[in-house]
Amino acid sequence: MENGNPESDDGPQRPTEPVSGYEDRGLVSEQAVAPTPTQPAARLTEDSWAIVLGVTVLVAALLVALASGDAIAGWFAQPGSWDSSQTSPLQSLIGKGVRPAWLGSLAAIAVIGTLGIPALLDRRGGAVGGGWVQTTCGYLFLTLLAVFAFVMAGEKVAKLYGLEYVLWALLLGLIISNTVGLPQWLRGAVRGELFIKWGLVLLGAEVLLGKLVALGIPGILVSWVVTPIVLMTTFWFGLRVLKIRSPSLVMVVAADMSVCGVSAAIATAAACRAKKEELSMAIGLSMAFTAVMMVVMPIGFRFAGVDDIVGGAWIGGTIDSTGAVAAAGAALGDRAMKIATTVKMIQNVLIGAIAFAVSVYWATRYETGDGDSAARRGSLVSEVWRRFPKFVLGFLAASLVASAIAWSGSSGETLVTTTVDSVTKHLRNWLFCLAFVCIGLETHIRTLLPAFSGGKTLVLYVVGQSFNILMTGLMALLVFGWLFRDAILEWLP
Repeated sequence: MENGNPESDDGPQRPTEPVSGYEDRGLVSEQAVAPTPTQPAARLTEDSWAIVLGVTVLVAALLVALASGDAIAGWFAQPGSWDSSQTSPLQSLIGKGVRPAWLGSLAAIAVIGTLGIPALLDRRGGAVGGGWVQTTCGYLFLTLLAVFAFVMAGEKVAKLYGLEYVLWALLLGLIISNTVGLPQWLRGAVRGELFIKWGLVLLGAEVLLGKLVALGIPGILVSWVVTPIVLMTTFWFGLRVLKIRSPSLVMVVAADMSVCGVSAAIATAAACRAKKEELSMAIGLSMAFTAVMMVVMPIGFRFAGVDDIVGGAWIGGTIDSTGAVAAAGAALGDRAMKIATTVKMIQNVLIGAIAFAVSVYWATRYETGDGDSAARRGSLVSEVWRRFPKFVLGFLAASLVASAIAWSGSSGETLVTTTVDSVTKHLRNWLFCLAFVCIGLETHIRTLLPAFSGGKTLVLYVVGQSFNILMTGLMALLVFGWLFRDAILEWLP
C-alpha cells in the first residue's frame, strides 16, 4: 500500500506472497485453501462452482423461455422504483409489472439459495458457519440486506444521481462490520467472491458479439483501441509518477475506470490477487464519479454543441456503469442512447481479454524468481494458468452461446432477449448485490485508510479518468464525427 518501506529506484515494490483464502488476501483465483484437521478439502474450487452454477442457470433459463415465451416475464425481479415524496418504500416491493416485485424477488432468492447454499457449504468444508442451518440463516440475512439496498437504490433521487444498489450494498456491509462486527453465525454465508463470479458468468449472456458486428470498426476503435492505452498509461502513472506501492491497487483502479466499472474491476482483481479492500476502494471511486459524470457530461455536451452521435460514443466509452451509460445517453436523445449502450457492450467484451493479459503480466513481472523459488512456481505457462481467473471462461462461454443463438435468426434473438431480460439479468443483479454486501461485511475502514494517505488513490482516478475522457473524445470525434459518419447514419433507425 502507500505506507511502508520506500520503493527502490528500480521500480515498484514487489508484492509479498499472497496468503491463501479470501479472508486474508482477497479475490484469489482458483486457490483452494489447504485442508486442515478442522477444515476438510472443498470438492470444487470457487471458479468451478461459479461456472457450474452460471451455466446451469443459463441453460435452464433458455429452456424455460423457449417453452413459455413471454409468459416468463415477471417470474424474477428485484425491488423497483419509488418516490419518497409520494409513496412509501413498500411501493418498490409492489412494482409496476403483471406480478408484484416481492414475488419475483422471492423467486430469485429461492433459486440462488437452492443452488448456492451447497456451494457455500462445499467451499467452507463444514468448518465455518455451523453447517446447513446457520448457513441458510446467514444467507437469508444477507438477502434482507440486499432487499434494503435495492429499495434505497430505487428511490427517485438516488436513481437520478446514479446511486446504484452496489454502492448501497457495500455501505450496509461496511456499517455492520465497523460497528457490531461480523457475527460468527453469519460467516458461513459470507462468500462474496462466489456470488461475484457466478454473477459475472451470467453477465456473459448479456454481452452479444453481434453488437460488435453491428457497429463495426467505429465501435471497435473507441472501445478496443482507447481502452488499453488508457489502462496502461494509468497503471504507469500510478506506479512511476505517484509511486503507489501496491501494483494490484493501481491495476484494479485503472481497469475499473478504463474498461467497464464493477465487472472489469472484479475480473482484474482476481487476476492480480488484489485485496478486497482495494476492490472496495476502486468500486467506491467508480460509483462516486459515475454519479457525477452521468449528470455533467450530457449537460456539458449540450452546452458545447457536441453532436448527439459523437456524444453517445463519448459517453459509452467513458462512463463506467452500463445503466448510467444508458441514462446519460438518453439525456442526449434516442440515437445517442443506442450508440452509447452499443459502445459500452463492445467494451464489455474486453473483460476476458484484460483478465488474461493481467494474469500474464503478473506472472512474468511479479511472480518471477530464481533457484528453488522459481522451481516451486513451475513454468510460466502453468503460472499464468494458475493465476488466470477461470470463471472468465464461463463468462466467455455464456457470451458465445447467447451470441450463437441470437445469430440464428429473429426467433433466436427473441429467445436470448427474453431469457436475459426476464431471468438472468435479475439473478445477476441479486448476485452482485449479495456479493457487495459480503465485501462490506469483511472490510474494515481502518484497512482502507493507508491507501488514501496523501490522496494518491484519488489523484490516480481523477488523472486517469481525465485522460480517458480526452482520448475517448478525440477518437469519437474522429470516427463517429468524420471518418464513418455516413455509415453510422445508415445503421441508426
